[in-house]
Amino acid sequence: MRRHRLLVLGMVCSIAGCNMAPAYHIPLASLPGSYKEAGQWQTVQPQDSLSRGPWWQRFNDPTLNRLVPELENSNPDLAAAVARYDQARAFAAEAEAGLYPQVFAAATFSENSPSANRPLRGTTQPSTFGANQIAGAAQYEIDLWGQLRNEASAGKSLAQASAADLATMNLSLEAELASDYFVLRGLDADDKLLTDTVDAFQRALDLTENLLAGKLASGADVSRAQTQIDMARAMVSDIVSRRALMEHAIASLVGEPATSFSLPPQIIPFDLPAIPTGMPATLLQRRPDIASAERMMNAANAQVGIARAAYYPALTLTALGGFQSTDLNLLSLPNSVWSIGPNLQLPLFEGGRLHAQEAAAYGRYRETTASYRSTVLTALQQVEDNLALLHWLGQESVDEEAGVKAAQHTLDIALNLYKQGITSYLEVVTAQTALLQAQQSSIDLQARRLTADVGLIRALGGGWDTSQLPTTAETLKLPAAKT
Repeated sequence: MRRHRLLVLGMVCSIAGCNMAPAYHIPLASLPGSYKEAGQWQTVQPQDSLSRGPWWQRFNDPTLNRLVPELENSNPDLAAAVARYDQARAFAAEAEAGLYPQVFAAATFSENSPSANRPLRGTTQPSTFGANQIAGAAQYEIDLWGQLRNEASAGKSLAQASAADLATMNLSLEAELASDYFVLRGLDADDKLLTDTVDAFQRALDLTENLLAGKLASGADVSRAQTQIDMARAMVSDIVSRRALMEHAIASLVGEPATSFSLPPQIIPFDLPAIPTGMPATLLQRRPDIASAERMMNAANAQVGIARAAYYPALTLTALGGFQSTDLNLLSLPNSVWSIGPNLQLPLFEGGRLHAQEAAAYGRYRETTASYRSTVLTALQQVEDNLALLHWLGQESVDEEAGVKAAQHTLDIALNLYKQGITSYLEVVTAQTALLQAQQSSIDLQARRLTADVGLIRALGGGWDTSQLPTTAETLKLPAAKT
């Protein structure tokens, strides 16, 4: 009998190493050797002068450097993502606990009065009796088929995916803040341009009025000059309203009420830092959303193992011991009770439930695999999109600057000819309009190039790397409770 027990124990121990989850492999992603849009236009520059700290510091803007930490400390959406990560860590710790024995203690004390007319009641039986018990119990499920280990593995992977989601949220909010900030500074530049333009138009109006007084111009010239001023002033009001909305958006991002938040107007220098792109394959390490998709796929693979293990027997060892009596004198040897033994449970008929659960697990794994590939493709597209934007916006900016100089030269000629009475004021109005449009386009291009640079940084994952994913120990360490 002892040999048989040892044989059974050895078989159980050998089976306990089984794992019903499929062998996990990250699907191969078709990645090019280089970025198509990172052509010859990119000039290779030494990178030693670039900031090694947070990515937004590359723009060398003190106000932006102040706003981003405020966002990280006070943004409610980011706080919600942190809370979701804390929940995922707690679920991972809960799943890990299933690998260990569970020990319980219980005590019950009661005075009972059964029915006097109950069936089979003996005449000598008391009408009242006590039922008091103190007991301890232990339970341990032997993980024969890897179900508990796969549950723990899935919990850890989901916690790591949640951590990557938190990093994705953080990066997205930082990039949104930087983009909004540069748009706001572009509106400041627009406001300064229009204010200067109103002054220039006012001088032109004064000129036409003086010429009208000398009977060298017509009333139509004065009317056209006044129209130009009124239109420029209306554009100032539009810029101010758009700036207010952008300022409100920044206030919400940094977690402050829009009512009490303000950013004084400022003209910032146009400083476009060089962003090293690296190889396309590095996106798999840099992008937190790709890391999250991969961890979700790993969790889904483990869940397949959980579904497959449900077909097989579950073996649980239980032990109970304590004292039981009808009075309060419990702690004596005759009142002791104990029970020990295995509990084996095998599903025989489930109406197809287990098969459906397995099919759903495989479907979930295929879904996460497709989502992973889609995330990789989206990441490549975003990098290529922003590289293309930086390339062609840079070329457009060069052409636009040349256009501004030409429009300014045209306006100077038109004003001189008008003063000499050689041309009509309509030529001046046309030149003024063309110059204003060219200057506004130049400012808009500068803001768009800055936001495209932010978009490229975001597409490249910022300064994030998969080495920042929490380790197993970190996923199992519960966050401090907050009230």
